[in-house]
Amino acid sequence: MNFTRWSARLPGTQRRAAARADRTPATPPQPTPPDGGGPAGPGTVPAARAGSAPAPDTEPVPRLEALSVHDILGTVPALVAVVYGPEHRIAYVNDAYAALFGPRTPGAPARDALPELTELGLLPLMDQVLRSRKPRTVKSRRVPVASGRHGYYTFTCTPIDVGDPGVGGHGATGEGTAGHGDGRRGVLVFAADVTDQVEAAERLRASERRQREAAVTLQRSLLPQELEQPDDLRVAATYQPGGSDTAVGGDWYDVITLGAGRTALVIGDVMGRGVRAAAVMGQLRTAVRAYARLDLPPHEVLQLLDGLAAEIDATQIATCVYAVHDPNEGRLVYASAGHLPILVRDPDGTVHRAAEPTGPPLGTGGWLHTSGSMPLGPGSSAVLYTDGLVERRHEDIDEGVAALERAFAGATGSPQVMCDRLIRALGVTQEHDDDVAMLVLQHPFRTGHDAELFHNAALELLGGIEAAPRARAFASGVLASWRFPTELRDLGVLAASELVANSLQHGEPPMRLRLRRTDRRLIIEVTDGDDHLPRRRRAEPADEAGRGISIIATIASSWGSRRTPGGGKAVWCEFALPGV
Repeated sequence: MNFTRWSARLPGTQRRAAARADRTPATPPQPTPPDGGGPAGPGTVPAARAGSAPAPDTEPVPRLEALSVHDILGTVPALVAVVYGPEHRIAYVNDAYAALFGPRTPGAPARDALPELTELGLLPLMDQVLRSRKPRTVKSRRVPVASGRHGYYTFTCTPIDVGDPGVGGHGATGEGTAGHGDGRRGVLVFAADVTDQVEAAERLRASERRQREAAVTLQRSLLPQELEQPDDLRVAATYQPGGSDTAVGGDWYDVITLGAGRTALVIGDVMGRGVRAAAVMGQLRTAVRAYARLDLPPHEVLQLLDGLAAEIDATQIATCVYAVHDPNEGRLVYASAGHLPILVRDPDGTVHRAAEPTGPPLGTGGWLHTSGSMPLGPGSSAVLYTDGLVERRHEDIDEGVAALERAFAGATGSPQVMCDRLIRALGVTQEHDDDVAMLVLQHPFRTGHDAELFHNAALELLGGIEAAPRARAFASGVLASWRFPTELRDLGVLAASELVANSLQHGEPPMRLRLRRTDRRLIIEVTDGDDHLPRRRRAEPADEAGRGISIIATIASSWGSRRTPGGGKAVWCEFALPGV
């Protein structure tokens, strides 16, 4: 079989170069003068310049007509098949093709003799190539290569002109050969083995998938497995990692009960992505819980976090909001380190943004954070969120916050239902390209029987030592009116007496005794104007003082103390109600 008869019509510069090679006659080399002078003739290499190495002898360029189809395609490691005519009859298959699919009979139609092309869905593509005279490629088709094994091949179908059998001249080369007896149109099928590339890409995807799953697992394990549910608030949270091609980030949230009915709410975002961001997030969340146990004001908690974030990783920056809700005050006290503003919705549906103060992100150092506050009474709701919820490409983030305000104003239902509705309203889907964390809280109205489970009572402690018996009488009467069992009532009166006595001895006016019951606990709290916090110590047998806090710690479920915003301190204890 002659190469020119079965030559492929290569597109573009390759076809023109082949044509020039066929038209250019070979020129014998011209003799070179002994002194290297004279003009360089055709087929010769110019003489070397002075001081350079002499040029090697040049041989004539071989003519391609000396090579046959078998010389070229037969030794190609790729699969090659040449077909012709509308039925794609077989003209030629090379050794690699025959080794993989078996020998093929020349002249047989492809639908019968090349069933592998039918299974791969290539016959319609070959029809299109034959009609359009434009090459087409399909990538990474799965092909059986051995028993139980498969390989992957990329198939390219290229239109060619094939000469008539028995005609010694060239095949038709023009586009207008259809219907001429001296040419037939055909297709060259070329298949390159890409198994190694496909398997390498699959291994890379599997590795990335495992890394992402590890990061998501790490992040989810560092988030609260079950949110603490305060007595006075209803709380729900949601976390959604970015799309499948995105490494997870460092978004986190937390709810921490502080005692005396107060609750800390936290949300933050570590800049960066992947396992490292999740690990830093876990360390910050653990630190927040530890600092929260100190019952510090929000800005002091952020101040401590700021220094810790710089020590953990100076290259990582995080934003955070730390807020504390006190049901007695009906307010949310907060501090922000570069985070997006809290949104609070009043009972009438009006939404407010938390205003300043806000400081720079954690880890920047050199900034004194301050606390702010906003009302959050019965019937109000609030939402804390990360930037993945409101930030969009080619859109100002304030527009996203405004969209969240509008959605939040109309959202109703339980906190979990509100989370789901806000996610949908902001257009967050499984393909979202950023992590989203959100915390929704409600301070519900209580009516009927539910309202009977929540009560408050307070007494201003005026005068000197006579305030102690008044406090005992007040506590006894209030606890009796709340229908507590006798044993719990006696323990409550004893705790109130010890706390008041401690305040009278070590504190300063103004002093107040506050009793609060919820559906799960009894809370007794005494405040005064002195900011020295009490501590539990061992009292010696001969000591006449120092046993009050030890008694409180023994009889109560928990106790604690904190400094109050206006100066002074509060000392409190709690009793779990029977059946809780």
